[in-house]
Amino acid sequence: MRIFDPHIHMTSRTTDDYAAMAAAGVRALVEPAFWLGQPRTSVGSFTDYFDSLIGWEPHRAAQFGIAHHATIALNPKEANDPRCRDVLDVLPRYLAKDRVVAVGEVGYDSMTPEEDAVFARQLQLAAEHDLPVLVHTPHRDKIGGTLRTLDVIRESGIAPERVLIDHLNEVTVEHVADTGHWMGFSIYPDTKMDPRRMVLLLQRYGTGRVLVNSAADWGRSDPLTTRRTGDAMAAAGFGPDAVDTVLWANPVAFYGQSGRLDLDPAPAEPQFAGNTIQRGAPASPER
Repeated sequence: MRIFDPHIHMTSRTTDDYAAMAAAGVRALVEPAFWLGQPRTSVGSFTDYFDSLIGWEPHRAAQFGIAHHATIALNPKEANDPRCRDVLDVLPRYLAKDRVVAVGEVGYDSMTPEEDAVFARQLQLAAEHDLPVLVHTPHRDKIGGTLRTLDVIRESGIAPERVLIDHLNEVTVEHVADTGHWMGFSIYPDTKMDPRRMVLLLQRYGTGRVLVNSAADWGRSDPLTTRRTGDAMAAAGFGPDAVDTVLWANPVAFYGQSGRLDLDPAPAEPQFAGNTIQRGAPASPER
């Protein structure tokens, strides 16, 4: 089973997670820019973070044969902080980088006027840079947020097939399934989907335009839920081609629209900018 996790926040994960993911079949991933849990108070804190997404994290991933890509954006939660608004001015620098395969995560957190303005501007940036868009639907008022998201995307003029609407569930998917957008589902303990529920949706809606991700981050989450979903699909009678469509071919097709997808991991150099994931001298072999 080959797996492309299209939404996972490896900045929040350990090197052991990379090793476990590689052993489970993960060969590629996309890491979207997101909220780190504590407010950032200056543009410089964002640029340091963005630099790590296109530098250090691809280096870490390469040690385990995983091709790392990123999406770049000012996330919806921090769009409400006036100290962060100037981040929009530095985004073009990063949207031109190799392995940046979309603008994201964008969308809504609390559906404020500030979020409206930042969302619309970042959709415009996506059009200007000919990049697809990864959209975060809010955790609260899911239906209202999803419907408002669809309206804003429609007003932007971006083609539906260039947009992935993420964090869908049984309640919101019916509003997106017939729009032509790609549909993302996060298999995330407690607050989003689980493998069993995901299989039921796949049986109802099919495998077309469906992406399954772990959304693993600093919260209670599991970077192996993509593999668990593939196993659940197989146990429910989905054949290998259907599993491959959801876990590999669909993410490749969506992010491939950027023209920057490179499924060969970056060379596994021993160091990046003078640093390495190794700590201390190698252990001596047992005698």
